[in-house]
Amino acid sequence: MVVLLLSYVRSAIGDNGMDMSMDGPMSLAIGNMLPYLHFTLGDTLWFLGWVPQSVGAMIGACIGLFLLALLERWLVACRAIMELHWGARADLMHAEKLDVTPIAAPKSAFIRAFKWPAPPFIAAHDIPRGITYAAQALLNYLFMLAVMTFQLGYIFALLTGMGFGEMLFGRFLPSAHLR
Repeated sequence: MVVLLLSYVRSAIGDNGMDMSMDGPMSLAIGNMLPYLHFTLGDTLWFLGWVPQSVGAMIGACIGLFLLALLERWLVACRAIMELHWGARADLMHAEKLDVTPIAAPKSAFIRAFKWPAPPFIAAHDIPRGITYAAQALLNYLFMLAVMTFQLGYIFALLTGMGFGEMLFGRFLPSAHLR
């Protein structure tokens, strides 16, 4: 009797009416989410209304992702150049505060000479820095969500966009860090 009762309780707890099999596609309200890399249409891109159902819509979504990837690489380059500018301005502000002239030596030597571990908070520098970083993070999370659809068109569009963006704007990164 106890064995029957335990088997009944176990089956009642274990069976909640849901199919827990991982073999097939995940059913969504509009379509299926395929758990493997594919080129099929019908994957939701960020919102339920953004589901490319035709080849033209898919090409448009891929062009949009390509342009967003270019924008992300441009933001990285702009941020590197802004960091260089902000560092130079912070050095000048610190030198004015100490009533000395900034040396022609690299910035790190100036900071070490005056025991200045980090520049002070300057709203005109740090607020745009935070906004730029937040925009970069937002784009990267959106890219992650697009890649998680396993749609190869989305993935290739992002990879080519980031590659072209690095080709166009990547040359600004090393020069910003060397100065």
